[in-house]
Amino acid sequence: MKQKAGDGAAPDTVDTRLGARLAELRAEHGWSLGELAERTGISRSTLSRAERAEISPTASLLNRLCHVYGRTMSQLLSEVESEPALLVRAAEQPVWEDRASGFVRRSVSPPHAGLRAELVEGRLTAGADIAYDRPPVPGLEQHIWVLEGELDVTVQEVEHRLGAGDCLRMRVWGPTRFRCPGPGAVRYALAVVLP
Repeated sequence: MKQKAGDGAAPDTVDTRLGARLAELRAEHGWSLGELAERTGISRSTLSRAERAEISPTASLLNRLCHVYGRTMSQLLSEVESEPALLVRAAEQPVWEDRASGFVRRSVSPPHAGLRAELVEGRLTAGADIAYDRPPVPGLEQHIWVLEGELDVTVQEVEHRLGAGDCLRMRVWGPTRFRCPGPGAVRYALAVVLP
C-alpha cells in the first residue's frame, strides 16, 4: 500500500484487492455506505474512496473497519494476499506502510484465517503517534516485545515506557496508543492472539 491519492500513480494491486475486499465485506453485511459510516465514524466519502482504491487506508481507518467486521488487521490483509503458505521467507513477508503516521507493519507469520495467533513486526519513526479508539476484536491479547529503540504504549489509560528487550502483555478492551518518543525509530515484535 504505497500509493496515496493524488500522487499521480495507479494504486498497487494490494490496495486494489483491499478496496474490493472492503466493498465485499460491506455487501456481505448488507450495509450501505451510510450505515457503515455510522458504525465506524468514518465519512461516507472516505469509505467510498477506500473501496475504490483511490486512497490507501491509514492504520487507524483499517482498525475501525476491522472492529466492525470482527477481524484483526492481519486477517483482513491475509484475505487479499495469495494462497496461504506454511513458510514465508523474510523477503516475501507482506509489508504495509502508513506513511501519514510513520508506521510500517510486516506480517511475519504465514497468514492463515483459521489460526488464533500471529506475529507482526512494527516500526515507528521518531515522533510517530498512533491512537486506536477500539480494538479490532474486543479482548484481543497482545504481547509487545521491543527489539530496538523506545516505545510508549498506553492501554486502559496507563502509559508504559518500553525499552529494548522489554515486553508488555495486554488484553485490549478499549483505546490504545503507540508512540515513539525518539530520538530514533523503534522496532518491535507484536504477538497477537484472538480471544
